[in-house]
Amino acid sequence: MGKKVTLEVLVDGGKASAGPPIGPALGPTGVNLYMVVQKINELTKDFAGLKVPVKIIVDQETKEFWVEVGTPPTSALILKELGKDKGSGDPKGNKIGDLKMEQVVKIARAKIGNLIVKGLKSAVKTVLGTCVSMGVTVEGKDPREIQKEIDEGVWDHLLSEE
Repeated sequence: MGKKVTLEVLVDGGKASAGPPIGPALGPTGVNLYMVVQKINELTKDFAGLKVPVKIIVDQETKEFWVEVGTPPTSALILKELGKDKGSGDPKGNKIGDLKMEQVVKIARAKIGNLIVKGLKSAVKTVLGTCVSMGVTVEGKDPREIQKEIDEGVWDHLLSEE
């Protein structure tokens, strides 16, 4: 293993380019920029329209590289599901949208590796907590009601850990 260079950047999902910030930072390493950008875009295409944290590690001797993709913030994933630009300025009085439970589970599955939780149920409850602070209802209800229903087993059919 040679000397490693690590670059952490935020890219638009599926739209990274060899321009700043990636090109100027990695140019001096001699790595194939085109291949790096292709790999980033392949790994982030599911996050189109969102800013995605990406870590690029380059071995300066071998010119090998690795790309690690983080996930956008939970709030950004909620907004994407709703097709909205921002959360409510008044989450108690002004609701900006309603998510289906399946959408909440999808977000929780995307985030589970970045959350300090024990299992999918806890991840879903964390996403529901974010919904509360953003003025988002779930299945037409206050997300706190859904959290209670999870504890009561109402949503077990969606929350199997398989």
